[in-house]
Amino acid sequence: MKFSIQSLYNWYRNLLRNPKYRWWVILGTLLYFVSPIDFLPDVFPIVGELDDVFLLTLLVTEVSGLMIEGFKERKGNADAKAAKAPNTPENSTSTASTIDVDAVSVK
Repeated sequence: MKFSIQSLYNWYRNLLRNPKYRWWVILGTLLYFVSPIDFLPDVFPIVGELDDVFLLTLLVTEVSGLMIEGFKERKGNADAKAAKAPNTPENSTSTASTIDVDAVSVK
């Protein structure tokens, strides 16, 4: 069996994207970060903090990606509702009637 960093990253990412285990993975990562028991002990000056920084960076990256996807999904649902009922007063300023214009300075 071959070990690779990419396979470990994919496993962590897929586990974090599973809603059933998401909070457990976040909690476990934070506990690993503050725990004195590490894969690379923190006693070694730079190498000791390397695994903590890597894992914390990975956690922040993935959680922020999940949050951005959630915001986009909510915005997409709101846009879909606005497109279904364009004649209602609360949806009179929908994005379907917005025109994008590129501004050019003239001298």
